[in-house]
Amino acid sequence: MRKKNIVVLTGAGISAESGIPTFRDANGLWEGHDVMEVASIEGWYKNPVLVQEFYNLRRKNALAANANAAHHALVELESEYQVSIITQNVDLLHEQAGSSHIIHLHGRLDQAKSSIDDRLVYPIIGDEIKMGDLCEKGSQLRPNIVWFGEAVPAIEEAAALVSEADILIIVGTSLQVYPAAGLKEFASNHCQIFLIDKKIANHTVLRNVQCFEEAATVAVPKLVEQLLG
Repeated sequence: MRKKNIVVLTGAGISAESGIPTFRDANGLWEGHDVMEVASIEGWYKNPVLVQEFYNLRRKNALAANANAAHHALVELESEYQVSIITQNVDLLHEQAGSSHIIHLHGRLDQAKSSIDDRLVYPIIGDEIKMGDLCEKGSQLRPNIVWFGEAVPAIEEAAALVSEADILIIVGTSLQVYPAAGLKEFASNHCQIFLIDKKIANHTVLRNVQCFEEAATVAVPKLVEQLLG
């Protein structure tokens, strides 16, 4: 008998409980910056030094963070289910907790890539990319992050996983940032959906959904216990 497929879509809310700030909690500001200044391709072209400094700071903060009870609880599901994590987060807290199959929709803070060839991706040694660090083609290295205004390469793989899910768990996301927010639409009619967020917007309408309007560190362990019970 095959293991049931669980797909978990995680957003900033699960990492926030490990001390990683979200821009939506600060009226669209990140460390005092408008999000489009530091998280868009236009921002990079306009002021690459500012963007580089911003992500170097985020990388330091993320490396100092620890996986929380929600991250660890999701790993427990692998004892009885086939589990895939699709995360909008660029930290490595799911990896730190021990999840086996993780797709990073928006890139990874621990990687750099060429600013002229997306195929050239490199691990970051230490916690900084410096201006003057170049790829093998001679272009400046940038964070391997999907910014506003850029395509999301992993979205098709993620959509295919959601379409095959028996259970979809959505944790800590406002379901407002596309294309990630549209992934729920790929769930089949038989898929059971759970939504966990501290503040669930009234306009969030999902079929066949059970909502937990609680912190991820509270609700995820509770749901995992229910699913393993």
